[in-house]
Amino acid sequence: MLILAFDTSFKTAAIALLQDDTILYDAVINTGLNHSETLLPAIEQACRQLKLKIDDIDLFACTLGPGSFTGLRVGVSTMKGFLLACGKPAVGVSSLAALALNVTNSTALICSLMDAGRGQVYTACYRYNDQGLLNQISEEKVIDPGEILFDSDQDIILVGEGAIKYRDIFPEKAGKVKIASIMQQYIRASAVGILGREKFLCQELLNPATFVPIYLRAADAKPGKPLFNNNHNIVTAPKRLLEI
Repeated sequence: MLILAFDTSFKTAAIALLQDDTILYDAVINTGLNHSETLLPAIEQACRQLKLKIDDIDLFACTLGPGSFTGLRVGVSTMKGFLLACGKPAVGVSSLAALALNVTNSTALICSLMDAGRGQVYTACYRYNDQGLLNQISEEKVIDPGEILFDSDQDIILVGEGAIKYRDIFPEKAGKVKIASIMQQYIRASAVGILGREKFLCQELLNPATFVPIYLRAADAKPGKPLFNNNHNIVTAPKRLLEI
C-alpha cells in the first residue's frame, strides 16, 4: 500500500511517502511561509523524486488537530481536494499522537505538548503496549502548563515545542520528568503515515463530505485535573492506535 501522509498542524509542514511501513520519503519544511504556499509544491516534489503520480497513491493520511487553526484548515482542504480528484480512502490522525511517536523504544509515559499560544499547551499522554503499539491514556485537552499534574512514581518523557518552551516549569513537578531533544519537537509525516495505516487496517476511514479539523478550546481544560494517575485505563484496544 502506497501512503501519502502530511501534517500542517504546526509552524512546520511535513510530507512523507510510505510503502506499507517502509518510509520512502520524509521531509519537514520550516521556511516560515504559509502552508498554503508550501504544501502542494512539497507534495509535488516528493512524488516527482520517487517518479510517482497522485493517482498511484492508495491511501491519504493527514493530521486533523489539534494545532494551528489556519494550518489545519489548509491540510483538511488539501485532503478533500485529493479525495475528490482521486476517490481513494483517507484517514485522520491526531497531531499529538504523531508527535508522541518521536519517542521510540521507551517504557516511559510519553506526554505530547504543543504550544497553543496564550500561555497554554495542547496535550495528551501515551504509552507503548506489549505489542509496541502506541496507546492514548489521557484525553486531549488545552491547558495551562503549570496546571499539569504529574505522578512522581512514573518515568515521564515530555515531547514537543510546548515542552521546550515551558521547560522551566516542569522540573519542579516531578523528579522523573525528562524532556525529549529539541530535534524531536517537530511532527514527522512518516509518523502520520504509520498511525494512518493502523487506522486504515481498522477501517477507521474519513467521510470525504463530513470530516473537519479537530479544534480544542480553552473551555475544554479542567484546571487541577490530573492527566493521569496510577489507576489510569488504556482507552484503545491493542490493535487500535487512536480514535478521533
